[in-house]
Amino acid sequence: MRIFKNKWFVRFARKEAIPDESLHEAVKRIEAGSCDADLGAGVFKQRVARPGGGHSGGYRVILCCKLEERAFFVYGFAKSDRANIAQDEAREFKKLAKILFAMTDEQLERMLQNKDFDELPEKGGYNHDEKL
Repeated sequence: MRIFKNKWFVRFARKEAIPDESLHEAVKRIEAGSCDADLGAGVFKQRVARPGGGHSGGYRVILCCKLEERAFFVYGFAKSDRANIAQDEAREFKKLAKILFAMTDEQLERMLQNKDFDELPEKGGYNHDEKL
């Protein structure tokens, strides 16, 4: 599974010091059938622990996930800043998921080149797209 962060999420994760390992773990839990909230149409809300803290006081992230293919982290917030996302936001994330899942590999590579998305390295630090 390839995992991506949109430009907004890259800044959010950097500011909040959320490590890529925590994002890998969030995707792994979804793959195992343990998601915090399935919003439908491939959109999930998942807890991510605050560095040095637990899940309950941490962050909530929104990701569009097509199992065994691609996952896109698109939004996040601290639980202390807001309780949840609104229904209209959930609808917009579902529209976004449809677009992201329809992207060809060529379109995705262009988005990566344009820095619209960053790809998380595979667990262990190796990105399967890197040349040896």
